[in-house]
Amino acid sequence: MHRRRSHAAAGLTVLLLAACGGTSGEGPDRPADARLDVVAAFYPLAALAETVGADRVAVTTLAPPGAEPHDLELSPADVREMAQADLVVYLSGFMPAVDDAVSRLPAEQVWDAADHADLDLLDATAESGPGGPAGAGATDPHFWLDPLRYDAVGRALATALGRLDPTAAASMSVNAQALSRRLAALDDAWRKGTSACTSRDLVTSHNAFGYLARRYGLVQRAIAGLTPDSEPTPQALASTTAFVRANGVRTIYYETLVSPAVAETVARETGARTAVLDPIEGITADSPGRDYFAIMAANLTSIREGQPCP
Repeated sequence: MHRRRSHAAAGLTVLLLAACGGTSGEGPDRPADARLDVVAAFYPLAALAETVGADRVAVTTLAPPGAEPHDLELSPADVREMAQADLVVYLSGFMPAVDDAVSRLPAEQVWDAADHADLDLLDATAESGPGGPAGAGATDPHFWLDPLRYDAVGRALATALGRLDPTAAASMSVNAQALSRRLAALDDAWRKGTSACTSRDLVTSHNAFGYLARRYGLVQRAIAGLTPDSEPTPQALASTTAFVRANGVRTIYYETLVSPAVAETVARETGARTAVLDPIEGITADSPGRDYFAIMAANLTSIREGQPCP
């Protein structure tokens, strides 16, 4: 994974130390009905916090709409906001600048989704293995594309927020249960929708769909690595092209936040089509839906057409 340091890194420690005397935690002057200030690193985590916390949380998202979160750089204002938050919700190893910032915060002020997501998939790009990139073998962080893993993280986050605000713990638990039911229904739709796919080979430009593929009996073959701006080697492109031809793959999937050039190259060489498969790292006007559930429904439609699945 590329590790681009934040332009605020030089002054990070000073900013955090200056801000840490602020509003974090349940201080003696905190009103009983005050909302928790939650800073979430990127969209899937912000959506969870907003859903389980509802009106008892005020959520700020570090990655703005349209930004590729892997390479996000933090401003001094971002750093101050993190230091003043009641809780910073992040995913270790996913956004290097955020990892840098939270390492300087008190442990009780940060919550790492990786501790609850059971991340157990390694990078499996077409260029992995001997002679592959330095990132080959890194852990895949994209747990939220598996609805049941996403549910587990949501329930754990509700518990963590309830500890910070015991008066809201019961309502947050109810919210988490409602989310669980929606995610179970989504999982059921995916199971039924992909049960009879003609092809189980899922060729993607970005290695983001391993957990989703495994959950529904598909096999992801990613051209590029875990960060969507990683460039595949000529060997990886040639290997994928050969695989597509040999296995009759009809569709190469690309995403909305990065260029489709890699997918289009393989499609052009093989006669396959291209289609959008959104990793839901952020939402823009070009996203195929306005929230997690709408985009997951659009992704299912895309896969059912592309694999195809009767």
